[in-house]
Amino acid sequence: MGRDRYVDFLRAWAIGLVVLGHWLITGLERHSDGSVGAPELLATVPWTQWLTLGFQVMPLFFLAGGYAAGGSWVRARDAGGTVGGWVGQRALRLLLPTAAYSGLVLLAVGVCGAAGVDRDTLALVGWAMAMQFWFLPVYLVITALTPVLYGLHLRWGLRVPLGMGLVGGGVGMLGVVGDSSAAGVVGTVNYLLVWGVAYQLGFCWRDGLLSRGRVVPVGMAVGGVVVFAGLVGPGPFPVSLILVTGQELSNTDPPSAAMLAWAVAQVGVALLLAPGVRRLLAGVGVWAAVRAVGGGSMALYLWHMLPVLVVAAAFYLTGLAPQPGYGSLGWWVLRVPWLVVLGLVLAGVVWALRPLERALASLSVRLRPGSGVRWAWRMWAGLGLSVWALAYFAGHGFAYGGTFPVWPSVGLGAGTVLVALNRGAGGRGEGAPTSQRALEEAA
Repeated sequence: MGRDRYVDFLRAWAIGLVVLGHWLITGLERHSDGSVGAPELLATVPWTQWLTLGFQVMPLFFLAGGYAAGGSWVRARDAGGTVGGWVGQRALRLLLPTAAYSGLVLLAVGVCGAAGVDRDTLALVGWAMAMQFWFLPVYLVITALTPVLYGLHLRWGLRVPLGMGLVGGGVGMLGVVGDSSAAGVVGTVNYLLVWGVAYQLGFCWRDGLLSRGRVVPVGMAVGGVVVFAGLVGPGPFPVSLILVTGQELSNTDPPSAAMLAWAVAQVGVALLLAPGVRRLLAGVGVWAAVRAVGGGSMALYLWHMLPVLVVAAAFYLTGLAPQPGYGSLGWWVLRVPWLVVLGLVLAGVVWALRPLERALASLSVRLRPGSGVRWAWRMWAGLGLSVWALAYFAGHGFAYGGTFPVWPSVGLGAGTVLVALNRGAGGRGEGAPTSQRALEEAA
C-alpha cells in the first residue's frame, strides 16, 4: 500500500492548528511593577471556550498515527521484525528530539535559577515550555501497545474501537455520578481509551473498514455531534475542549465522554473530506507546503512556545506593546500582528534548528534498534522512565515551584539512553529513513 498524502496532511493540519491555537489563547499583560503576566483567556473571556471546538484536533493526529503505525508494524512483522525492535525504533524517533529540546530548556532553567530569577516567573516559563507535553507520554504508550492493538483489530475489526468507546464513555461519566477523587484516579485510563479509539480507527481506515461508502462516516460525524451537544448542553460537561482553571469538570484532564464524542465526529468529517482533499494534494504546490510542515513537525510542536517568550521580552517587558483591554475589540485586532510576529520568530527558530534536526535524524538512524531485538529489558525500562518523566513535565512544567526538577530530568535522560542502547540484531527493520521522513514519522 503506497503512502497516502492525506494522512500526512492530517498530521500537518493538526500540528498547525495546535500551534495557532496555543498562540491565539496566550495573552500577555505588563503589570505596573514591570513584570509580565499571562491571564488565562478561556477563563477570563468565557465565550472563547467555543473556539476550542475548532482547535482541538488531536483526534486527527491519533487517527493518522494509527493509520501510519498499522502499516509500519505490518511491514516490520512481515519482514521478521520483533515487537521490541519495532517499538524501540518508533520510540527513539520521538524521544531524541524531545530529549534534546528538554535538555536545552532544563539548561536554561538551571542557569536562570542560579542567577536568581524570580521563582514564580521561572515556574510560569517552565510551564509554558512544557504545556504541549501531555501528548507525548500518551502517544508513546499507545505506540508501545500497537502490536497488541493491531492484533485485536485483525480479529474483531470495528468492534474494538466500539468496545473501547463504550468503556471510555462509561469511565468518563464517573466524575459526574461518582466520587470525584476516585473518578480522577480511574479516569486516567481514558487517556488510553479515548485517544486509543481514534488510533484504532486509523487501523480500520487503513484496512478499508471505514471507506466502503459514506454511511459510516456520516453516521460518525452526525452521531458524534449529536452526542456531544447532549453532553455539553443539557448534559454536565463544559464546552471547552481544553482544560480551564476553575471548572469542576474537564473534557481533557482526563478525556471525557464529551471529548470521545467530538473525536468520533472529527474522524467522520475527516473521512468525508478525504476525496476532495486528496484531489487538492495532487497539486505540486499544495503537496510541497504539506511536506514542508510535515518535515518540521517535531520542531514546530516542541519549540512553538519559545517565540512567545521572545516577544514577551522584546515588546512587553520593555513596554513597547500596546495594551488595550484584555479581550476587547482592540485586543482581538492586535491578535493579527501578534500571530504574524510569532510566526516570523518561529520560522527563524526552525531555520536555526536545522543543523540540530539533521544531526538528530542521523543519530536516530545510527542508533535505532535492529529488528531482531526481543523484548529487551533495557528498552522497556527506558520507555517506562521516559513516559514517567514526560508525564511529570506535562503536569508540572520544567520548573515546578521555581525549582529544578532533578529526578524527572534524570529519568528522561536515562530513559532515552536505555532505549537507544538496544541495537540488537537482524538489520534495521524497515530500512533507514531519510532525515525528513524520520522526523515526519516521529510525529
